[in-house]
Amino acid sequence: MKLALFTHLSWPEGVNQSDVFHNSVKQVQLAESMGYHAAWFAEHHFTRYSMGSSLPAILGHMAAATQNIRLGTGVIVPNLHHPIRIAEDTATIDVLSNGRLDVGFGRGVFSYEYGGFKIPAENSQERFRETVLAVRDMWTRRPVSLEGEFHTFDNIDLVPTPVQDPHPPVYIAATRSVDTLDFLVKNGFRLCIAVVQDTEPALDLLTRYRDKCHSADRADDINEVPFFRYIHVADTEEKAVENTRSHIDWIQDIMQWKRHLSDKTEVDQSMDDWRNERDELPPDYEYIRNNRAFIGTPEEIAEKILRLKSKGITYFGCNFAMGGLGQDEIVQSMRLFHSKVRPLID
Repeated sequence: MKLALFTHLSWPEGVNQSDVFHNSVKQVQLAESMGYHAAWFAEHHFTRYSMGSSLPAILGHMAAATQNIRLGTGVIVPNLHHPIRIAEDTATIDVLSNGRLDVGFGRGVFSYEYGGFKIPAENSQERFRETVLAVRDMWTRRPVSLEGEFHTFDNIDLVPTPVQDPHPPVYIAATRSVDTLDFLVKNGFRLCIAVVQDTEPALDLLTRYRDKCHSADRADDINEVPFFRYIHVADTEEKAVENTRSHIDWIQDIMQWKRHLSDKTEVDQSMDDWRNERDELPPDYEYIRNNRAFIGTPEEIAEKILRLKSKGITYFGCNFAMGGLGQDEIVQSMRLFHSKVRPLID
């Protein structure tokens, strides 16, 4: 079983933002020492949910702090950026990391992240496709010109160019959109399964992806499709629940909250005020534990992963650092996973 690390770099109230970044470096270095294949980082803006607003800076730093582990964007939101900027930044990271970059793209969710950049929600699928394909073209040939619906440029010679040939692997985060799935299959891109998707619909999505790949007479690269889940391992089920309940609840609360904000952010507002004023509740802890999170003893975790393995999944992504969980708990969970779960799933 090939393993990856995943993090949002969450910044709950009362947590030092510098500690989040520097602790994440240590987590990636620990994962590398344990033989993990990759470490993935999410892009978000204007929210405590994630401080991954500058993935090029984060991954450039991670490239210098590591030697072998691959580095992934999980995901860049191309609709918020000019394709030239994305192409330059990703090519530079690929060079600095000696060809260790995996590039994931996703449309994100319309909220103040789109609103802050003054990007309309309309035609987001078309904007997404145009930008992703423009980045791929600039990676692989020059000069490149584009007369698109959203971007126009002439005779662009990308410098530097990526180390990987023909370009870094491209992953697309898809959920229920048939159009997105068709787009990634048609262009030879890979699927990635987001941590915010329920496991059963994600398995159904994986099946549809494989079927479409086979119908298009292309390899499905299932062994390269990461399946991300929240993970926490403890010696007892009770301890695992105690360690994670408030952090999973915080994730669900802030995800719900930020989706309601289109003209301001939640950063300097009170979450308690939001909890008191909302008129519906997000999925509760037990729902997330049953549908998106693998939380429990080593044996419980291994059983769930082996079920995924029986479905053909051989690349599993672990989100240990969930919603402000302390560094000691994260490291202990990683070590338990390494010593007691991996022997059961490999």
